[in-house]
Amino acid sequence: MNILIKNAQVLTFDGKKALIKKADIAVEGTTISQIGEVEADFETKKIIDAKNMLAMPGLINAHTHLSMNLFRNYADDMPLWDWLTKKIWPIEERLTAEAVYRGSILGLAELIKSGVTGFLDMYFFADRTIEAALETGIRAYIARGLTDEEEGKEFQLNETRELYKKYHEKDGRVKIFVGPHAPYTCSPRYLEKVTALSEELGTSIHIHLSETKKEVDESIQKWGKTPIKHVYDLGLFERPTIAAHCVHVDDEDIEILAGSGVKAVYNPTSNLKLASGFAPIEKMLKAGVNVALGTDGASSNNNLNMFEEMHLASIVNKCVNHDAVSVPAEAVIKMATINGAKALGVEKELGSLEVGKKADIILIDLKKPHLCPLNNPLSAICYSAQSSDVHTVMVDGKILMENYELKTIDIEKAMYEAEEAARKLIGA
Repeated sequence: MNILIKNAQVLTFDGKKALIKKADIAVEGTTISQIGEVEADFETKKIIDAKNMLAMPGLINAHTHLSMNLFRNYADDMPLWDWLTKKIWPIEERLTAEAVYRGSILGLAELIKSGVTGFLDMYFFADRTIEAALETGIRAYIARGLTDEEEGKEFQLNETRELYKKYHEKDGRVKIFVGPHAPYTCSPRYLEKVTALSEELGTSIHIHLSETKKEVDESIQKWGKTPIKHVYDLGLFERPTIAAHCVHVDDEDIEILAGSGVKAVYNPTSNLKLASGFAPIEKMLKAGVNVALGTDGASSNNNLNMFEEMHLASIVNKCVNHDAVSVPAEAVIKMATINGAKALGVEKELGSLEVGKKADIILIDLKKPHLCPLNNPLSAICYSAQSSDVHTVMVDGKILMENYELKTIDIEKAMYEAEEAARKLIGA
């Protein structure tokens, strides 16, 4: 179906600079065909009047564990290692495929309602999350979580291989990545197998790196090097790699990330809530590292709100660096859009509103008290906008939400079934 979006303020990127201009957008099928003054003979049965709205690229949540929303508000105010070992890992042993599916549907509702059109997920029962994504119309980049802290985990590599065969490029909206959890849960031998699998499949690697000081200290004690230097020496970065967190990184680590083309994913809320530390985002950006943005899981956040992440991503770094110019609004908006697309290797198709790119578009309602007066729309997106301002969401030219109403998810059913699944797991 062709769609015409009229009278919008449109966020575009002119080279490296973000611009706002008043324009119409023509969508033909899955693709943006015109931006500006749309030709009079453009045929459509669907017209969206976007007066008092801002059209921008759909947000990309570049690191999450979607169905961990089942553990939302379950284990809080705890150090990361206690949180993992005493609360999260034990309850994950009881996870079922159905629970993951229910959590995924609810998580996708939250993502769509907050303007996210694509997400990178690392978790278990990945096929169920993929099925949820295919049903709801969102883009899914899936890395089945891999560990080998115990013997007998080779089947996980085969699961990834089978996921790739069955789902990679499914409906043009699913990609399968290889997902080693972290160097502290994957032995060098296993990481070498992971790298080989990535090369075999021709796909990217997604991994947690240097999230905590404890992780870095123990890596230096065990291997004589930081986690980043450790996996670099193992050859992991010879494959396209998306590294979540990168909080405790030194200058050599940043040089390795930049030189190897590793894409870092900043998760400010989770890092703050778990007291993991402050990622040196300004230094990474200046070194040429592509930094994307993610929420992490809703059990350590405790939501999937990318507008909240954008807000924190800027203001935290200003404070930490004692520099009000550090990590400005425009840089953060890029982290949540085009940098996310670059991290996923899809920047030629997604991440910006351009003729010929996929029609992954969101409309922000500007008629809100907290956005008035608008003055600078870029500042408004980063510092004032809320996820609840997202009016319409489109993926591949298909409307997933319009006038705040989800079109592909029964939200009441999703909430009921997720609550039921959480009760069974937690025993409440």
